This record gives sequence, structure tokens and C-alpha cells, in this order.
Amino acid sequence: MVPTTTSSESLQNSATSSLADMKTCLNGAAVQKSQQQNSQNGINNQKLRVSAHRESAIQMGEYNDAEYIGINEVPSPRANNSKKLSILPLIFLIFYEVSGGPFGVEDTVHAAGPLFALLGFLVFPLIWSVPEALITAEMGTMFPENGGYVVWVSSALGPYWGFQQGWMKWLSGVIDNALYPVMFLDYLKSAIPALGGGLPRIIAVLALTVVLTYMNYRGLTIVGWVAVSLGILSILPFVVMGLISIPKIRPARWLVADVHSIDWNLYLNTLFWNLNYWDSISTLAGEVRNPKKTLPKALFYAVILVVLSYLFPLMIGTGAVPLERDLWTDGYFSDIAKMLGGVWLRCWVQGAAAVSNMGMFVAEMSSDSFQLLGMAERGMLPEFFAKRSRHGTPLIGILFSASGVILLSWLSFQEIVAAENFLYCFGMILEFIAFVWLRVKYPNAPRPFKIPGGTIGAVLLCIPPAILIGVVLAFSTIKVMIVSLAAVAIGLLLQPGIKLIERKRWLKFSTSSDLPDITSHGPLVQ
Repeated sequence: MVPTTTSSESLQNSATSSLADMKTCLNGAAVQKSQQQNSQNGINNQKLRVSAHRESAIQMGEYNDAEYIGINEVPSPRANNSKKLSILPLIFLIFYEVSGGPFGVEDTVHAAGPLFALLGFLVFPLIWSVPEALITAEMGTMFPENGGYVVWVSSALGPYWGFQQGWMKWLSGVIDNALYPVMFLDYLKSAIPALGGGLPRIIAVLALTVVLTYMNYRGLTIVGWVAVSLGILSILPFVVMGLISIPKIRPARWLVADVHSIDWNLYLNTLFWNLNYWDSISTLAGEVRNPKKTLPKALFYAVILVVLSYLFPLMIGTGAVPLERDLWTDGYFSDIAKMLGGVWLRCWVQGAAAVSNMGMFVAEMSSDSFQLLGMAERGMLPEFFAKRSRHGTPLIGILFSASGVILLSWLSFQEIVAAENFLYCFGMILEFIAFVWLRVKYPNAPRPFKIPGGTIGAVLLCIPPAILIGVVLAFSTIKVMIVSLAAVAIGLLLQPGIKLIERKRWLKFSTSSDLPDITSHGPLVQ
């Protein structure tokens, strides 16, 4: 959908009407509707719809039937529910945004041994994954549109910092997506040695990127159900491996630890990379059917699925096979499969790794490209980023994201993980600030899903992940710091440059009239 330009006078009148309706809604228990004729500006039959705010804490997955504030009563082309995501595809898209299975967790054993690897995937979800998923559920249902976390930060800290959030998160997402062709080929190179390097590897990366990019182009609904199919195929061989390994399990092997030989940088970066990106699904909130009910439930089930998909294979691999830490690197699960079941199981695991990386690629690219679309609908990027293909997908955003993946795919696994973690940490800091600030400044704003505990609870929820961010940043190498800070600096200069282009009218910018105002006088946060 191409956003339409709204005049400043019209926006002012819409905001005034929105404030009036919000006050009526907050003072009553039922949903109020108002209609204002504005012949001067040519805007007719505009309606504002919001729900009565419920102060009591809502458990994860509950829903109070609040409706997102819309300006136009006429539904936009995006509102076709038949093309929107239902809960099952959404669960697996979150699964692939965050995890995709145990492929890539091998380095935790290499870095710290079995005990700390298992503890890491038990404790870190409580420190990081659960808080991030809860914040995503609250903010994603408060702002159910494709801008996601960009809109959260913009509403709290202003459009400049909203743009910085978008830049850092998009760049970290593209860097993250560059991992998947690398991991895909790492799992196949033992069976096809030619893929280990040189021209065959380059051709394979380009071909894989083109095929998966085309899949994103064809539509998010297709991507969602593909994610479900690929998820089942990714998990199934480890279920079989677990049944085969039962007679060989030695629980004492799970307790092996050597504190003095832990590579903390590799250990923390691998854990962090495998347990983050829960907020990425927020950039697809505008494509979800009934997001205020569906999104929290999908996040809840996805947390369980992700944690189990890590712990179960790790317990098999470390408990059924004698420990050789140096061998625990990317792709080692396929070797374990051969030890336990033979060549056929190894080939199955390699195939599962391949389809898992395909799932992670298409999920991440969907999130990144729809984020650019959401930013364009908010006037932060040129209007051409908001144009959709005939399949309803953001074609320009997909092409930009695919180009970044190709440019970065030459980096090593460890370098990619460290760089994207660094940028991701900066983005999460802005999210935590926005989350707390909106709780403090606008405590009565409608929140279809609300984390219990009030403002104090919101602050306490952010403390453990904030400490973890500090630790991850402290263990970053000088090279990663320099590259990442340079990327941050580019964003600081890029936003004023884009605003200059807008003022000079070198490119067309517009704000979608289907979206509510999120400025300081906007209705959503008053």
C-alpha cells in the first residue's frame, strides 16, 4: 500500500479529535465512538476507536479486546485477514527469528564445557528471553503495526532516536541473516567438500540468497506456513536421535566443567545470539490476524519451544558421546548423529540444518523488510520503501536486505555473531528506556497486554537483561567495537541527511493516514 500524504492542518484536527475520544474512553468502561465532519480539509467520516483501559495485571496470553486506534474507518488493503498470519505460523516465525533449532549452539560446549552450556540455556532464558518476550508482547500489542520497535522508541524518545533504533536493528538483522548461508554451507561441506571455500562456495551463497529472497517476495503467509513445515523437519531428527541415544546416556557427563578454561567471549556471544531477537516479530505486527490476542500467546509458546529445542539436543550430545571440547564447533551435531545412528542419521541432521537455515533466513528477511516498510509509512524513509508488490510484500525492503546479506556473507561465523550482538545491544538499550518511559509518562494508555507489577515492576524487569548487555559489550573485542561504533556513527549522521533530502524534496516522503499519531500530542499515548 502506498501511504498518502496528510496536511499539517488535517493532522492537527485529527489529533484534537483523538484526544477528546481518548478522554471519553478512559473515563468510561465501554468503547465510545465519535465522528467529526471536517469539510475544510476534505476528511469525512473519520472515527477513532479505543478500548477502556483495564488497570489490573494481565497474564501472558490474555486479551482485553482493545482495538488499535485507527484514523480512517475504511479498511486499507493491508486489512485483508485472509492474507494475515494466524497463531501457528506466527509461533514458528518467532521460533526461526530466535532459534531455528540447536544448530549453532555447539560453540557453548567448546567454550565452557557441558555443565555451563546446559546451565546457560536454562538460566539465560530467564535473564533475557522471558523479559524481552514480555516487553515485546506489551509494546507489540500497544503499537500493532509494522514499524515495531521503531514506533515504540519514536513514541517515547522522538523520531530521531526512533530512526537510530531502526538503523541499528535493521543492520544487526541483516548481519544476523548473513550467518545462515554460512551455517548452511558449514553443515554441507563435510558431505560436499567443494563448498568449503572458493568459487563453488560463492556461487552457492548467491544461489541460496536468490532463492530464499524470492520466497519472501511471494508473500508472508507462504513464509509462515513454510516456517511451520521447516520447523517440524528441523526438530524431528533430534527426536529420533534422542530415542536412539537413551542406552548410551551417561548423566555424569553433563556435570563436566572447568572454570579456568572458559572462553567467556565466545560463550556469552553464542548464548546471547541464540536467545535474542524476540522483538523482531514486532515489525510484522501489522500483518498478524488479531495481533492483540495472537501475539502474546505466540510469544509464550515460542519461548517454550525454543528452550526445549536447545536443551534436548545438548543433553543428547553431551550425555551420549565422550567429551572432546575441541570438536564442538558449528556443524558438530551431524558428526554426533553419525556416531549414534550412522550415516543415514547424519544425512538427516545435515538436511535438517539446511532447512533450518532456510527458515531462519526467510523469517529474518521478512522482519527486516517489513521494518523498512513500517518506517516509510511513518515518513522516516522515502515513500518507495512503503510500496508493496502484487503479493503484498515490501519489494524494495527485501532487495535492500538481500543486498546486505550478500555483502556480509564473507565474514566468519564468530565475527558476524559478535558484530550483530554489539549493535543489537545498543538497540535493546533504547527499547528498555522506551518501555519504562512510556510506563512512567503514560501509565493509563491502553495496553491490551500488560506486564504485572506497575512501573516498579517494569524497571525491575529490565535490570537483569541490562546487566547482561553490559557484560556482553565488555567482552567484545576491540575490532568488533570499532566496526560497530562506526556503524552507530553512520546512523547518527544518516538521519539528518535523510531529513535534508526530505526538505529539499529530492525524494518523496509521506505518512500513512491509516496510522495513529505518535508524537507528543498524539492520541495513543495520552
